[in-house]
Amino acid sequence: MPIIKSAKKKVRKDKKRTERNNLYTEAYKETLKKLKKGGKNVKELVKKYYSQVDKAVKRKIIHKNKGNRLKAKVKKFITSK
Repeated sequence: MPIIKSAKKKVRKDKKRTERNNLYTEAYKETLKKLKKGGKNVKELVKKYYSQVDKAVKRKIIHKNKGNRLKAKVKKFITSK
């Protein structure tokens, strides 16, 4: 446990930031699950998924290359169906 005041504050800030970052990651993961289940509105889900991944990349939650890899993986999954 941190003793110094600034270290305690950093722990609090890190916790908040982690929770905020997890919202973005969970969002695109949930959309991916819906995509894999299939359904009628696949095009809309793909569009939403791409948007969510791009937002995570923009906020530097995931790396740019990982974002591209995730989108390519979905594209390959959709075209193979």
